[in-house]
Formats: sequence, C-alpha cells, structure tokens
Amino acid sequence: MDYLLVKWLHVLSSTLLFGTGVGSAFYLLTAVGGRDATVVAHVCRWVVRADWIFTATTAVLQPVSGWWLMRLAGLSMETGWVAWSVGLYAVAIACWLPVVWLQTRMRDEALASARAGRPLTPAFWRYFGWWFALGVPALLAFLAVFWLMVAKPGF
Repeated sequence: MDYLLVKWLHVLSSTLLFGTGVGSAFYLLTAVGGRDATVVAHVCRWVVRADWIFTATTAVLQPVSGWWLMRLAGLSMETGWVAWSVGLYAVAIACWLPVVWLQTRMRDEALASARAGRPLTPAFWRYFGWWFALGVPALLAFLAVFWLMVAKPGF
C-alpha cells in the first residue's frame, strides 16, 4: 500500500510540475507574441506565481518521492534508467532555476513598459531570449525522464 500511495504522489506531482511548466510557457509565449506590454506584464505576474506555488513545491517533492519509491522497490542509483532519470532531472531543474529569475525580470520590465506606455524594452527581449533558450533543454529533459520512467529500459 505504501508503494501505491508514494507512486500516486510521484505521478501527481510530476503532472503538476510538467503541466505548470508547459502551460506557463504556452501562455507566456502567446502573450509575448502579441507584444502588448500590459498583457505581458499580467501574464508574467501569474507565471511567476504559478512557478512558486506549483513548480517549486513539486520540484522538491519529485526527488523525495522518487527516492522513496526507489527504496520501496529495492532499486539503487546504479540502476541505469534511474541514474539517467536523476541526471536529466538535474539538468531540467538547473535550467529552471535561472528561468525563475528571468521571469521576474521579464515581469518587472513589462510592467515598467506598460506603466510608461512604451513597447517592451531591449532588456525584456534579452531576458525572453534566455528564458526560451533554457526552456528547450528543460522540456526535452523532462520528456526523456517521462520516457525512462515508463519504459524502464534495461541499460
């Protein structure tokens, strides 16, 4: 029973983590595409909040519940797919940490532009470029982790 409960928590938290990331990226990309500083500021504000409420909490819960599952299943870090999953998860989180800072800067730049009635600043676009560039490897790493968790290849 412990295994099923922990597995449910692990799957639920991974769903929240991945879903929040993909949803936030979609809404932010859509808002930025419209180039309206007021809309971008509003969406950035909610994306930053969602990251702190959902992403930060589930980013901590994932390794905790994963370690617990590993122990309950009698697996070790020497299991190939487990080691690869942990490594790819670390890559994804390493990309996400600066993204939180970038989103905060993007929010502040967009808010200042909206209040001044100006277009989005060059600083905003630099932050956005880095945000996008870090999002791609994070997405790919999370997709690979999902595959490893489901397929559990024997390498």
